[in-house]
Formats: sequence, C-alpha cells, structure tokens
Amino acid sequence: MKNFLIVKLSAIGDVLHALPVAYALKDRYPDCHISWVVEPAAYEILKMVPVIDELILFKKKEFRSLGGFMQNFGPLRRQLKKRHYDVSLDLQGLFKSAAITWVAGAKEKIGTCFMREGSDKISRPVVGPNARNHVIEQYLDVARALGCNGDQIKFGIEVPEREQDIARRLLAQCGMNASNPYVALVIGASSPNKRWTSEGFAKLSDWLYEQRLIPVMVGGGPREEQWAQEIEYMTDVPPVNLVGRTTLSQLAAVLQGAAFTVCGDTGPGHLSLALGTKTIMLIGPTNINRTGPYTQMENAVQISRDCRYCWKRSCPKGLDKECMEDITVDMVARKIKEIY
Repeated sequence: MKNFLIVKLSAIGDVLHALPVAYALKDRYPDCHISWVVEPAAYEILKMVPVIDELILFKKKEFRSLGGFMQNFGPLRRQLKKRHYDVSLDLQGLFKSAAITWVAGAKEKIGTCFMREGSDKISRPVVGPNARNHVIEQYLDVARALGCNGDQIKFGIEVPEREQDIARRLLAQCGMNASNPYVALVIGASSPNKRWTSEGFAKLSDWLYEQRLIPVMVGGGPREEQWAQEIEYMTDVPPVNLVGRTTLSQLAAVLQGAAFTVCGDTGPGHLSLALGTKTIMLIGPTNINRTGPYTQMENAVQISRDCRYCWKRSCPKGLDKECMEDITVDMVARKIKEIY
C-alpha cells in the first residue's frame, strides 16, 4: 500500500482546485492511504471528501509566536511522523508547506510548476504540459507524474444528510420552502475588485423574483453582513439572507440545493462548482484561463476592460469598486436564461 501526503493548506478555492488530485491518486492506487495537511479555513470541506483517509490540521496562527511554535510543533511533528510516506505532494509551494513537507520526510517529494519561497529546494517541481493552463490541470500534472491518468475532474464532496437537514430548516426559518427553486447569491469576495456591486446584486434579486426564483444571499463575516444589509435596502423585496448563519458544510448544502449560483471568483463560488451546481461566475481581475469555472467555463461572465487579468488585489488605478461595474444585470440575466 502506498502512503501519500498532500500539503495544500489554503485558501478555500485553492483547496477545492486541488481535490481532483486525491481522486486521481485513489483511481490509480485504490488501496493507497491519503493524508492531507490543511489549515482550519478549509478543514470542514475536506471532512466531506471520502477518499481522504486522514486530515492533519495545521493551525498556522498558533505558530506565529515563539511560545506557540514550541507548544504546537511537537504534536504536529508526531502526527506527520506516524506514517512513513512514500510520496509527498506540495501543492502550496510556499515556505510553510515546504517546512511541513520536510518534517514529514517522505521518500519522494514533488510539487507544482510554481514553487516559491525556497519550496523548490525541498520538493521537485513538476513542470507538465499544463504549466500555463488552469490550476486544476497544473495540480493534476503532479498526479500524472506519479502514473495517474487525471483525465476526469472529480471533486466528490458528499454533504452529510444532517447538514442538509439543517440547511432546509434555516431556509424555513426565513419563511421559504427549500423545495421551491432558489438561487444562491455569493455576495462577497476576498478583495474589493473581485466583488460585484451591491446595486448589481439588488437589481438581480428583484429580477429573480420576477422570474419566480427566490434569491438567497450566502456568505460570512462582518463585511458581508454589511453588504447584505445594503442589498436588502436597495431591493423592492429583500432576498432571503443567510449571510453569517451557516457553517461551511451547511453552506455546501445550500449551494447543492440551489437551481444555480451567481458568484465572483471566490471560495464559495468554487464550492458551488465542485458540488456540480450550475454556477455563473463573474470575473474581473483574475484570469479565467487559470482560475475560472473550469468545469463550466461557458458560464463565466467577464469584464471587458483592457486591464482585465491584472491579478492585482487592489486596483493600481484606484478602481477597486468600479472594476466589476463593467458587468451589467442584463449580462447576468442573459446568462441565466441560457442555463435555466
């Protein structure tokens, strides 16, 4: 039996992009054991993936102080050393993942085509035919280097029935029946220039009601709760508001039950894609060919600005809020009519 260690720590979208690697390994080596090192933010997602045999939680924040490092390094090291790994796959390619990989001490250490912060000194970069293509294919090239086929994109998230039941009850508490068709609106993003406008979501919400579809806002955190209030204020009929009310697994249940999702290039949007829900992804500064909705590229709506694909977290032109204004409600509505 082969023992594999996957090191992909964060963020949620990146971890989801790496999931097909686990399925490619299991497909090629059915009796293998897969351990995965992950940070808390994405831990709950990987708990819903049956092909992962062991999760090793890396609490990065607790390592930031000398005292925290001294307290937490020993238990992490012991957990990594419990199993003799044949191969480690560093899919993060940063100093922190390189350190974890080095401590684990696998016989063979490989990583992606883009290794940074000295991680290429620990793991051998795999520069496959997809080095300039979508990140999912870049990760799968690492699996292919181990003899895997990697032709099928499988995520295989299985949302527990208990979480589905909780999601249905949350929707019922908001006055709706989850059996009625609803649309998940992922109203937030990791940076302002990746987020569609509150006005856009509000107008789309009113339009969805006209189509007899119930808009349901999802997300979490204080900023998104504030945006949800803005959207409610701008609408004729407020959408159902689940922002800040779900765990990640309950969010997965809501997304899985939706007729479709409207989102930016953000973690919950990629979760919707991984669950097989029809997903309209609104893309601004990021490159659709690298992080777009790979399994549903036809459902992407992009800005038309010459500066698109800039990859900046903050617009150098000072257009953080204006970047996504290039996408209109009519554009999104046309895409909805194509898929629903």
